[in-house]
Amino acid sequence: MTAALVAGLLAGYGIAIPVGAVATYLVSLTARTSLRTGGCAALGVATADGLYALVAALGGAALAAALQPVLAPLRWASVLVLLAMAVRGAVGAVRQYREQRLAARSVRDPVRPARAYLTLLGITLLNPTTVIYFAALVLGSRTAEAVRPLEQGVFVLAAFVASASWQLLLAGGGALLGRALTGRRGRLVTALASSAVIVVLAVRMLVAP
Repeated sequence: MTAALVAGLLAGYGIAIPVGAVATYLVSLTARTSLRTGGCAALGVATADGLYALVAALGGAALAAALQPVLAPLRWASVLVLLAMAVRGAVGAVRQYREQRLAARSVRDPVRPARAYLTLLGITLLNPTTVIYFAALVLGSRTAEAVRPLEQGVFVLAAFVASASWQLLLAGGGALLGRALTGRRGRLVTALASSAVIVVLAVRMLVAP
């Protein structure tokens, strides 16, 4: 039981800690909206990680084989969605800057918490790296003795908790960033920088082996 718990925590942090396009967008989204919206978005990422950990724990070998033919389309879909998010964020920031709406935070968040959750859930589910990561971990640690369902459940829950804790930490950092950069120019610069980073990371997904 303890081994499954530790393995799940390590697996969750292992996939969550590397800062990529999704993490960059999460921080930027929280900075532009609120901690509540960012927290929901963070839980969307963690939910996807938990679902992939569950699927990988139940059938890692079959899953890896089934995904092999569609890895390229999944990668392209993920890249296109990320690029669309980057363009939308940059265009929206420039429009708000020109209309001088960045001097004060809007009363109503432009992105609802439920929408933020579903958006980040979908983006993370499109990332084939996540499922391959969990499938490889499960396959690599599997022994001749069958793993009990309780241990599988502990592994999946631990992976979800680890991912959620890290994503919520990133969201908290985004909230602090939003409070610190209250000026019109500061918000514009950070929004454009975030969009540029997302574009670079998305393009790197295409050239990665």
